[in-house]
Amino acid sequence: MEHSLHMILAGLILGVVLVVFTLGKSPFFRVDRAGAAIIGAIAMVGTGVLSSDKATAAVDYKTIIILFSMMILVANLKLAGFFEFVGNNLLRMVSSKNSLLFAIILVSGVLSAFVINDIVCLLFTPIVLLLCQKIDCNPVPHLLGVAMASNVGSAATLLGNPQNILVGSLSGMPFLSYFITAAPVAILGLFCTFIVIAFYYRKELHGGWKKSQQIPVNAHMYLIVKSLLILAFILVMYLFGYDLALVASLGAAVSLMTRRVEPNKVYASVDFNLLVIFIGLFIIVAGVEESGLVSYIFDQFSFTKVNDLGVFAIITVGLSNLVSNVPAVLLIRFLIPDTEIEIWWKALALFSTLAGNLTIAGSIANLIVVEIAKRNHVYVTARDYFCIGFPLTLLVTFIGYLWLTFIR
Repeated sequence: MEHSLHMILAGLILGVVLVVFTLGKSPFFRVDRAGAAIIGAIAMVGTGVLSSDKATAAVDYKTIIILFSMMILVANLKLAGFFEFVGNNLLRMVSSKNSLLFAIILVSGVLSAFVINDIVCLLFTPIVLLLCQKIDCNPVPHLLGVAMASNVGSAATLLGNPQNILVGSLSGMPFLSYFITAAPVAILGLFCTFIVIAFYYRKELHGGWKKSQQIPVNAHMYLIVKSLLILAFILVMYLFGYDLALVASLGAAVSLMTRRVEPNKVYASVDFNLLVIFIGLFIIVAGVEESGLVSYIFDQFSFTKVNDLGVFAIITVGLSNLVSNVPAVLLIRFLIPDTEIEIWWKALALFSTLAGNLTIAGSIANLIVVEIAKRNHVYVTARDYFCIGFPLTLLVTFIGYLWLTFIR
């Protein structure tokens, strides 16, 4: 009886939290995603579904350390004017709206492969809006390029987005092994992103501008070079098998050793909400698992393990859009078969990331782009996003499925 009660409580808590995650806020109270994660975690412990000791043990502190450390590093790049510097170089290198779209997709995708895509969108979106204002063009296709390329590009590595960092931490999968598998899909995906957007917005992307256009920038080259060298150090050490949490935290510590930057400015750029969301989700999902609800659902539908990559892709894409990709990873990991474990972890990271392009609420990166645009009186509707995102997600996910099937 107590076991059944705990399953009901865990299901209710998870359901309410997922509603808030889907809508972005509570329909009744002023509670955002971070607040829902906090309340849900406390409710799991307070109702007795999960003990406080097990709640503490459920938090994957390595993932939190990696996220925090990378945010510190990117904050330094932001303060150094790195993203404005990149924007100016884009204007110098291209002279048509079509080529600007390609450059934006390439930059957003490549940066998102090595820096968390949510942060890339947060810092790069205002630059893209400014670029579009300077050359007097419709910013919507370029904003779609930022969001969608950040999702596709981030799929290439285990550093590109929160769910991939989580997969890397949970699976212990080597960085290089995943990169070799996922990079070809991400590269093809970026080209597909350009082709789909360029075709759909072919009228808006016709024409060019004079190359004299520039945006104001005060780039601190010393700080930019230092931050990029630290990022390179982290990647190299990770490739050589060192613990990512250790080298990322070391890199963050070195970046904080400066006489040029006020520490509070760095901390102000850290997305503490995202860290809180992760901690809360770890505890909530642990409560659902502890209650027996996950096992019960899987037993009822007779798919405790999924042995078909196509079915696995459909489940991952669907659930990632239903409950968001991070909770989806935490839940779908229980479906991973006991054989060829690494290929299934790769599939989970790849498909849960590509799923972010299906709808406007498919990933936090999309919402960041849309909200920043809205504050600047540029509106990207769910229809605008879906018209591009639906065919793009089907196409790139299918490419990923074919590639994983081929190398399996």
